[in-house]
Amino acid sequence: MSDPLPPPYPPDDERLADIETYLTVQLMYVRQARAAEARHRETQQRTAPPPPYRLQRGLDAARTVVRVHLGDCAMAKKGPGVDDLTARRALVEGVEACAVCRPDTELGLIDG
Repeated sequence: MSDPLPPPYPPDDERLADIETYLTVQLMYVRQARAAEARHRETQQRTAPPPPYRLQRGLDAARTVVRVHLGDCAMAKKGPGVDDLTARRALVEGVEACAVCRPDTELGLIDG
């Protein structure tokens, strides 16, 4: 039969305290690294580029779409972001294009 393995930690309190201190410091490093990563992700989300297109909704009860804008147009900062297919579909269905940013030209629906 083989000899049993020795205990994983030293038997005396002084060395156990040293190990506890080391592990506490390592845990602090891990927590700091995770917090820094979370801050980095939050910053990346805040500075993400605008969506390619935005839909401006009317003030009626149905909140119907009244205008299509480019994503960085100052006229529609609060409109929901959409992809080019959704913006193109809205324009084809008769929604007005913004006269300032001209998303219809960008989408190739008219010659600018």
